[in-house]
Parts: sequence; C-alpha cells; structure tokens
Amino acid sequence: MESFEYIEPREFLEKVDGKRLGDALIIDVREPMEWDYYHLEEAKLIPMNTIPARLPELPQDKPLYIVCAHGLRSANVCYYLRQHGYEQVINVEGGMAAVAMLRGFQYD
Repeated sequence: MESFEYIEPREFLEKVDGKRLGDALIIDVREPMEWDYYHLEEAKLIPMNTIPARLPELPQDKPLYIVCAHGLRSANVCYYLRQHGYEQVINVEGGMAAVAMLRGFQYD
C-alpha cells in the first residue's frame, strides 16, 4: 500500500490558526450531518463516498490535509488518493474529535 504523511492535531491547528498552510487544502471527508455539527471554516466538505467522483476537484499539485471524525476514514481516503497519483496527502490524526478537544469543544 502507498504510504502517506500524518500530522498531530495540535500541530495541524497551529498551522491552521497561524495561517501557515500556504496553498494547501483541508478536505473534510465526514458526512454532511457531522459537518453541520462542527467543522473548520477553512475546510471543504467532500464526503468519503463521493471522493472517486470528485477527484477532478482535488489538485494534485497542492498539499491535501484529510480529516474525518477520528482519523480512520481519512486514512482510507489518503490511501485511495495515493493510489491515484496524489503525492501530498496528510492525514490529520485523531480527526475532528481531537481538533475539537483541543479547541475546548465537546465532539463525539
């Protein structure tokens, strides 16, 4: 299987809050119901099951930070993207649960 990078949630939030993501995109692969509950304003919602049909929306020349609820779906999406020629994919470990906890928001 193709490997990909991981980022700890604290480091990820430091980059987001410090506007240090550059031209990278944050792709949230959760379902709309989960997104409505809590999400990052900087993220773009593309539910996991729609990724194959929406590949043309994802640039191959920019880093893609992939986030889900707990880091499992996002890991699967990272594997899928690597298999389809995306080299700069980064899985946000712990997902939105970890991000929300660091921000003091209860998310489960």
